[in-house]
Formats: sequence, structure tokens, C-alpha cells
Amino acid sequence: MDSAWTLGHAGAMFAMWVAMMAAMMLPVAWPMLRLVATLNRNRRARGAPYVSTAVFGAGYLAVWSAFGLAAAALQWTLATFARLDAMAPAPPTLAGLLLLGAGLYQLTPLKARCLAHCRSPLGFLTLHWREGAHGQFELGLRHGAYCVGCCWALMALLFATGVMNLAAILLLVALVIAERMLPWGERLARAVGVALVLAGAAAIAYEIA
Repeated sequence: MDSAWTLGHAGAMFAMWVAMMAAMMLPVAWPMLRLVATLNRNRRARGAPYVSTAVFGAGYLAVWSAFGLAAAALQWTLATFARLDAMAPAPPTLAGLLLLGAGLYQLTPLKARCLAHCRSPLGFLTLHWREGAHGQFELGLRHGAYCVGCCWALMALLFATGVMNLAAILLLVALVIAERMLPWGERLARAVGVALVLAGAAAIAYEIA
């Protein structure tokens, strides 16, 4: 891959990341979107001004778009300085480091806190509900921030597998949904963390040996 990115190429990569994050994370956010829509309909029935759920969704997607910008910038950095093609699987050592880093993050208190918010849509809305279009957009931003805090390290694994690896994308979406919706999702997140740390350490050790 040519490491010299043009402005058009950079824009295309950013658009690709935004589209990919939207396709991956909107299904994950569906329970929250449905609950926001229900609450807004109920409030309208009691005479409160109605705000479209799309406003909340726009705030949510704005945060993931910022993540997409950061991912595209990282992709440019890898192409320019390391001569790596992020569309292809990463070299074994880099892949091992990504696995190790993602696994360690899975075990942090920050991951646990963000996951707890994402696992309880009603609890999140009870704590953070905002009125009006501006408030609903802010609410979407806040939920998006928790969602990115929960998932960014897993999404970064796309650099290990190749960012357009469909099997990896589907597996990551399934994992994120399972963490949020299964009764034992929190334990699953920690178990995945341990597995990723072991896999990453093994890949690095193999390359060093």
C-alpha cells in the first residue's frame, strides 16, 4: 500500500471507520434507543415536548465518529511511519501487543464501570436523563462516551486482524452484545481479558523465541 495518503484518501478512510462503527455499534445500542423512544413517547402523552430518538442517536454516533477519526489517524500513522497496511493483518509482534493491551484493559476498573452503565439502560437514563433536544443530544454523547470506554480496546483489535475482516467484525459485535446482555456478561468480559492477555503474551513470546 502506498504510504502517501492524499486528503481524499484520508477522508475515505475516516468515512469507512465511521460507517463501520455505526454498523457495529447501533445494533449494540438498540435496547437503549428503544427505551429512549418509549420514554419520549410516554412523556409526549403527558404533554411534554416530544424529542425524536434520532437526536439521542446523533449524539451517540458523534462520539463513535470521534473514535473513527482517531482510528483513521492511527491508520495513517501506521502507513506513514511503520509502512504497515492496516487493511491487512498486523505483524505478529504488533498483533500480540494489541491482544495484550486489549486484554489488560478488559480487566481494569474503568472497563467494569463503563460496562455497568451499558448493561443497565434504565439505570443510566434514571441517573442522566436530560430534557429537550439539547439535553437528549447530550444524553447520547454521554452514553456514547461510556460505550466507547467499554469497547474501544476490543475495536482496536481490528488492527490486529485487518480492519475489514468480516469474521472478526461479527465476532466482536457478538462479544460486545454478550457482555451487555447476558446475565454473566461481566464475568465474560474478565474471562475474555484473561484469554486475550494469554494469547498476546504467547504471540510475543513466539516471535522473540
